[in-house]
Amino acid sequence: MEKPYAIGIDIGGTNSVFGVVDKRGHIINQGSIKTGAYLEINEYVTYLAAGVQEIIDQVGGNGNIKGIGVGAPNGNYFTGCIEFAPNLPWKGVIPLAQMLTDKLNIPVALTNDANAAAIGEMTYGAARGMKDFIVITLGTGVGSGIVVNGQLVYGHDGFAGELGHTTIHRDGRLCGCGKKGCLETYCSATGVARTAREFLETRTEPSLLREFDLADITSKDVYDAAVKGDKMAKDIFEMTGQTLGESFADFIAFSSPEAIILFGGLTKAGKLIFDPVRKHMEDNVLPIFRNKIKLLMSELKESDAAVLGASALGWEVKDY
Repeated sequence: MEKPYAIGIDIGGTNSVFGVVDKRGHIINQGSIKTGAYLEINEYVTYLAAGVQEIIDQVGGNGNIKGIGVGAPNGNYFTGCIEFAPNLPWKGVIPLAQMLTDKLNIPVALTNDANAAAIGEMTYGAARGMKDFIVITLGTGVGSGIVVNGQLVYGHDGFAGELGHTTIHRDGRLCGCGKKGCLETYCSATGVARTAREFLETRTEPSLLREFDLADITSKDVYDAAVKGDKMAKDIFEMTGQTLGESFADFIAFSSPEAIILFGGLTKAGKLIFDPVRKHMEDNVLPIFRNKIKLLMSELKESDAAVLGASALGWEVKDY
């Protein structure tokens, strides 16, 4: 009998979200656990598997599940492993697909979380009908999924498309990956908070941000201050948008995408981030690409895109 559901799992630096998805792309039910609450990988997998099993039982049990797809930072589609993900609490090479398969007795496929978001966007969101586009995820880090001629770009080893770890400032901020000056250190939600701390330490003008302890400032605090007209907060978004826009101009040069689609918590800043990104992208792109590339916001709920994209892997994974 044909199995009517797949499971999609999105492992983020803060939360791990999972859902049962039908063939029309509807998330039937879902759950989540705190990623960082489990410092031992075996404990994490035990609790994740228990949460997934609970939602599987709600749709009639394991016999109704075709497969499980997982999107995770530094998830390698070829090996089924999470490999040295800087924003997760576990280090080294983690054979997550096999660990979940052993727990749930269901075949599991794994890919990079941003690749999963790109698959979800192509199937259900702003990239429907597109064959060439880039999804940029702006969350705890900066991820990317690159689609060329309708196919995700994996490279020879499964790690292609790490645009968040392209270097934008030589000898710049230290990144969790060990490099200095990565795009992620400036343009993620945590990067915005780092910029705020730097501005507060090096500038003297009044700001609503001075009401916070430096160590506690978040990108949401910067957004709230900017909405109230705070100049320093607006300058932080201008700097962030300029950095992103200049990087996007470089990304366009190598793949000529129809669109760049922004996804993740930082996009909630709306025009504060989109306007400077668009301006600096157009100011720095090669003339042959000027005014040709769409800059779009994801059409999917923040949690849905990666879950839906990951579930697409679940439909394709082979049975035992």
